[in-house]
Amino acid sequence: MHQIEIGDLTINVTRKKIKNLNLSIHPPDGEIRISVPLHLDDESVRLFAISRLNWIKKNQAKMIAQPRQSQRKLVSGESHYFQGQRYLLNVIYRDRAPEVKIRNKTYIDLYVREGSSEEKRRDVLRNWYRQHLKTELPKLIEKWEKIMEVEVKDWGIKRMKTKWGTCNIQAQRIWLNLELAKKPPSCLEYVVVHEMTHFFERYHNQNFRNLMDQFLPNWRSCREELNQTPIETNC
Repeated sequence: MHQIEIGDLTINVTRKKIKNLNLSIHPPDGEIRISVPLHLDDESVRLFAISRLNWIKKNQAKMIAQPRQSQRKLVSGESHYFQGQRYLLNVIYRDRAPEVKIRNKTYIDLYVREGSSEEKRRDVLRNWYRQHLKTELPKLIEKWEKIMEVEVKDWGIKRMKTKWGTCNIQAQRIWLNLELAKKPPSCLEYVVVHEMTHFFERYHNQNFRNLMDQFLPNWRSCREELNQTPIETNC
């Protein structure tokens, strides 16, 4: 990968064995990436980027303006999100196994042992988020396998800095970002459908958009909702 400059914009260029140029903007800071066919020179890439400057600046500005939470310390009184809802964290120390509970639709009660470090508290909360996704994802995948008539042979959850999901088309495997446990359920479903649609179409081209329109007609509003929810700076 190398970079080209257009005015005050820096664009990361990656050459691949592909037929078309693919332009994308990535969270959290609006990084600009272009994947290009091996035979195209930088001048062709530059002209392509210039032709899409309005789109780039619009979407980059939208991503940069996305609300962000300050760094979480995992102490009582902080705001944390679950399924798109804001909760106040309540850390409770006790001499029992750690656990997390939702209380009165207002609090996330985080039970940990006395003396637990910030990283330990973070791990307990992350594991709770992970368990939630492990419960919800099989139901969503089963639902969409029937609708889309395709099989997901494997799936997993991991922390990702720049993507909400990814997939391996050959292995028919999808990966989901752990942060999706904090987002509205419609956003989680949108990312599942998005990744499964890649089994039919590798690239984010018009055919991919047509398939998304067919499977999930409101996918654009789901994407917009996902992009408007707060990002945690130290997920």
